[in-house]
Amino acid sequence: MDTEAQPTERDRSSRPYDSEETSDPEGPEERSRFALVSWITQWLPGGRISLTLLVFLVFLLLLNTFVLQPFQIPSGSMESGLRIGDRVLVNRLAYRFGAEPRRGDVVVFDGTGYFGDADYIKRVVGVGGDHVVCCDKEGRIQVNGRSVDESTFLYPGDSPSTVRFDIVVPDGTLFVLGDHRSESSDSRDRLGSPGGGMIPVDDVIGRADWIVWPTAHWTRLHHSDAYARVPAAEEGVHG
Repeated sequence: MDTEAQPTERDRSSRPYDSEETSDPEGPEERSRFALVSWITQWLPGGRISLTLLVFLVFLLLLNTFVLQPFQIPSGSMESGLRIGDRVLVNRLAYRFGAEPRRGDVVVFDGTGYFGDADYIKRVVGVGGDHVVCCDKEGRIQVNGRSVDESTFLYPGDSPSTVRFDIVVPDGTLFVLGDHRSESSDSRDRLGSPGGGMIPVDDVIGRADWIVWPTAHWTRLHHSDAYARVPAAEEGVHG
């Protein structure tokens, strides 16, 4: 049984302004917004169509600046997964809010002062504190004493590295390599230069998550589990 009190004729007649208050669903604020939109559409050539396009362009600008940024692959250093001319979407929020790059991530970073005055894309092999060595008896890279099988992404026929190194990655930096090792200029080539070939985490623009062009090569770039069994860096070993 519905027990809600029902208004009587006396209740309704005792509130003479109800009908006036409810007859206009648009309050002063709503009318002001409509007036503003009307004024903008009259001012803009093309009216509402131009306004719609302008809002869409502003949305794309904000999306590109703060969330997703397209990046074109300029070289073959990340083949065969990423080919020259491929366009990837870089997730600019991947390492915000406390998150850090992980081994195996494909990242885009600003190489100014380290690699060159441009943006670069490489795979993270070592993070802060990691002890990275090339190579073990089977020619594989070792991270914190664990040999890594990179065959799932390494360019066919390439060895993990023809350059020998034994380094500890400083805190707040990354050791990065290209997947096409024989064609990649990366951290190995700058071990003796300022910064030691390491990339500051603060210079990472984001993580490459999708290949979006050409459409035939469209795919999601999944995080590699090749480094899943690598132990954490030993405390106190921070180079």
